[in-house]
Amino acid sequence: MHEKHAAAPDSTAIRVALWRAMHVQIDSPPHVLEDEIGLQLAAPDEGWRSRPDMHPQGTSGYRAAIVGRARYIEDWVVEQAGRGVEQYVILGAGLDSFAQRRPAIASRIRVFEVDQPGAQAWKQERLIELGFGIPDWLRLVPVDFEAGQSWWEQMAAAGFEAEQPAVVVSTGVSMYLTREANLATLRQIAKLAPGSTLAMTFLLPLELVDLEDRAQHQMVYERARAAGTPFVSFFSPSEMLELAREAGFRQVQHVSTGDLVQRYFVGRTDGLRPSSGESFLVAAI
Repeated sequence: MHEKHAAAPDSTAIRVALWRAMHVQIDSPPHVLEDEIGLQLAAPDEGWRSRPDMHPQGTSGYRAAIVGRARYIEDWVVEQAGRGVEQYVILGAGLDSFAQRRPAIASRIRVFEVDQPGAQAWKQERLIELGFGIPDWLRLVPVDFEAGQSWWEQMAAAGFEAEQPAVVVSTGVSMYLTREANLATLRQIAKLAPGSTLAMTFLLPLELVDLEDRAQHQMVYERARAAGTPFVSFFSPSEMLELAREAGFRQVQHVSTGDLVQRYFVGRTDGLRPSSGESFLVAAI
């Protein structure tokens, strides 16, 4: 029990947090996202910026993609909160820091962060150590996916009201699940109250990735496989939209890398652009 309680987040969650901080520290303003709280939580060694996966130029496309998708989600959540939606669910929350960075908005809704029990216990400890605490409107929901535990049931136990609209977000998760598992998750979310929305990222097949980005993506896929965490699912936009319709969503939309560029990266003087390869499904019930 002690080992599970003390378990740190996985390397992917930490890398995402560090890339978000790198954007603030080395990229030119205006910054797409201002987030160094994940860095505070992770508390890496002093030389963390010298890590190979933090190379300023070599990883700039991934860094931009991470901050672009995070900014899109936060804009979406703020918009939905303005329409009266009062529940925000983050599946695979990792070191997400929306609750700490945007308390004026987050405190008006209930934020449910779903992740593995060890990672959740670790994050709770770090938030308390850093003085952020765990306000009543922030619910850290531990779910042992490997043991077959139901995230839906754990959410209900944490105070989630399925009969009330919610915003549900899932980034960097779908590629680790089979098509059947993704469909099952979509079907569960599609049972939420009318007015609920989902924003979920998915990976494109390599042949649909921009030519200049393919070699780097292929290398990342091979590293994931060698690390024992292979990417299982890739979808074309039309396949993902069809999957969402099959699951029962009423409205479905594809948001591409190009859409994020138009929203957040046009006019930048440093040439920062997100690499292609990841897209959004945005769906409404």
